[in-house]
Amino acid sequence: MEKPGIVITGASGRMGQMLVRTVLGSDQARLVGAIEREGNPWVGRDLGEAMGGAALGITVTDDPVEAIAKAQAVIDFTAPAATVAFAELTAQARAVHVIGTTGFEPAHLDKLKAAARHAPIIRAGNMSLGVNLLVGLTRKVAAALGEDWDIEVVEAHHNRKVDAPSGTALMLGEAAAAGRGHSLDELRTPAREGITGARAPGSIGFSAIRGGDIVGEHDVIFATAGERVVLRHVATDRAIFARGALRAALWGQDKGPGEYDMADVLGL
Repeated sequence: MEKPGIVITGASGRMGQMLVRTVLGSDQARLVGAIEREGNPWVGRDLGEAMGGAALGITVTDDPVEAIAKAQAVIDFTAPAATVAFAELTAQARAVHVIGTTGFEPAHLDKLKAAARHAPIIRAGNMSLGVNLLVGLTRKVAAALGEDWDIEVVEAHHNRKVDAPSGTALMLGEAAAAGRGHSLDELRTPAREGITGARAPGSIGFSAIRGGDIVGEHDVIFATAGERVVLRHVATDRAIFARGALRAALWGQDKGPGEYDMADVLGL
């Protein structure tokens, strides 16, 4: 049986290049395409040479229609508007769309839901096994502790990250809210600045740190009078996200249309 062909979007970025290396190093998948936005200096070049190595025989393209038509899966860590556009094409190609993009607005999510009626979409704010275990633990701890325990999600990332809170932080906030039987929208505390007043009981707050080359650190703090419980995950290598994304792309090959996440992939 032929190995599934994978297309990487945003191939020139740090995550894109990590995904390329991960697929090339796999004995379960083939790299069949690389997409970049129009005007990117990599467009028209051999992907391997653009990455500073030997030629791969894959030309970086700004034509996603042509590239995705050859794919059984597309791995996409780009930007919300680009991801929505790719989702329409992967739906037409009936390819698995693995989405690590974060920062979506409700209108974007509505369009992804529509695309998922035609092909599998696997979307997660974080693709690592450790983080997805942390999500499950957060839900359980929030369910076990009462509303006299304040919940704060603290996240740190590199200085080039453009959205805050991170997609992973929002996943953790959603898990904490679900543990308390609510949606995150019901419990989320707005960003704090100035005279904010006392904290609302049962609320979930977020703090974001940006600096240097931090790959990703997430703490979920449960605090009450006299004690705290802290759940923590620290990522030191982006390869964990690339490996998780490839695992998702392979897992999705025999799945029907629909919206999935990494909990589904990992059987959590």
